[in-house]
Amino acid sequence: MREYETMFILNPDLEDDITEEIVENIKNTIDESKGEISNIDKWGTKKLAYELDDHKAGYYTVINFNGKGETVDELERVYRLNDNILRFIILRDEQ
Repeated sequence: MREYETMFILNPDLEDDITEEIVENIKNTIDESKGEISNIDKWGTKKLAYELDDHKAGYYTVINFNGKGETVDELERVYRLNDNILRFIILRDEQ
């Protein structure tokens, strides 16, 4: 398995419980697709450099995990299906 880092930006107008539900859904997606989470860092709401879908801020979360190609594919699929995720990125750690 390889090491990855993913960051996603959520709609800042969501209720706290909905935000937590989305983060839990992402964590479950990683776990169910044979990934292992090593760290979760919730940055909270930050100002964006430019507007995304009429939002000037976003809720940032960074997750470090170990996984395979299918883990990354499933995670990307889940990101694309959720309209509350404004942006996301998945990077492979080159250590």
